[in-house]
This record gives sequence, structure tokens and C-alpha cells, in this order.
Amino acid sequence: MENMVSIYLYGKKYEVPSNLTIMGAMEYAGYQLVRGCGCRNGFCGACATIYRIKGDRELKVCLACQTKVEDNMYIATLPFFPLVKEVYDIEKIKPTEQIMMQLYPEIYACIGCNACTKACTQGLNVMQYIAYAQRGEYEKCAEESFDCVMCGVCSSRCPAGISHPQVALLARRLNGKYLAPACGHLEDRVREIENGDFKELLEGLMQKPISEMKELYNNREIEK
Repeated sequence: MENMVSIYLYGKKYEVPSNLTIMGAMEYAGYQLVRGCGCRNGFCGACATIYRIKGDRELKVCLACQTKVEDNMYIATLPFFPLVKEVYDIEKIKPTEQIMMQLYPEIYACIGCNACTKACTQGLNVMQYIAYAQRGEYEKCAEESFDCVMCGVCSSRCPAGISHPQVALLARRLNGKYLAPACGHLEDRVREIENGDFKELLEGLMQKPISEMKELYNNREIEK
């Protein structure tokens, strides 16, 4: 039993190897993970987790796939958090301060406690990008929130009930649709795909053996 630690999953005690992540420890303990696990590399945000170490009053948050177990760790996962997602047509709304006030008025109830930033599993300055959204500075909000994985942990800690990831997503959509510079070569490529210019090439690739596909991939020309 060397290098084993005691953890509590939903209140039940287990002995697990100390080098496991929380997600790995759950599987080691016999849990079959069919929800709350996606990429397993910290990019999908599906494994939001809250935990507390025995004797420590602080409630901590993390992604289960990235965080190693600790001795006397009390764990509960949040595979889904009920974020408020407003319905809108990106073709009909504009990047004005009023649209954020109309769709997500709760952001103006922010009390500046910074609990969202402290809770962020990606280390983002969440309170700052909400401030940008309040002022209609969608380019800055989009940039500040770019690495959000929408795990919902920030919102779970917010006393104002703000759905931070959805606010950020709206800002990024507004920025991409109306504010960011047009990407001409991307538009040309989409047009080529829609015209079927690559259909014959793709069908040819699909007939190749896996070994040849790997060789083509490893020796592909990478655009600089």
C-alpha cells in the first residue's frame, strides 16, 4: 500500500495511488465514467470538480482530468452546471452595449467579489472580461475569455448568478461576426469546398491505407 492516499468520492472513502488524477482515481475506485469526461486533457470543460482537503475550510475547484489526488481529499464532480443561455439570432443582433443589457442584464449586478476569477479552472481573469462586456468592449472580452472551456465553475461561485461562459461566448460571436477583420483566404477556401473543388481529392484520400495516410500527414506542407 505504498504511495496510496485516502480520498472521499461522494462521501465514500477509497484508497488510491497518489500519482493518479481525480478522474483516474474515480476509475480506479470502480466508477464507470459515462458523463463528465470528454477530452481528458483539460480542453472540453466536462469534468468540473469541487473538493476540500480535510482540516481546510477552503472549498476548491478544478478539472478532474488535470488535478492529482491528495490525501484526505473530499471530492464531488459537477458534470453540468445550469448556465442561463439566452436565445438570439447572430444575424439580427449588433455589437452594442444594449444587446448585452438585453440578453444578460445580470452582469450589471456584479459586486466585484472576484470569486469567478479565483474559481476559474483555466486561470482566466473572468471578472475583467465581464467588465469588458458591461462596457460593450467585445473585442477585449473575446480576447480575455478566449481560453474558456465553459465548465461553469465560475458561475457556480457567483453571488449575482451571472452565466459568465455564455456572456463570453456572445462576445466572441459578436466579435467574430462584426468586429474582427475579414479573413479573405478562409472565405475563398469555404467557397471552394462548397463548389466541390476538393471532392475528388478527398475521395482519393479515403481509399488510401492508414500507413500511407500517416506518411502524408507527417510530411505535409505546413503553412507559415
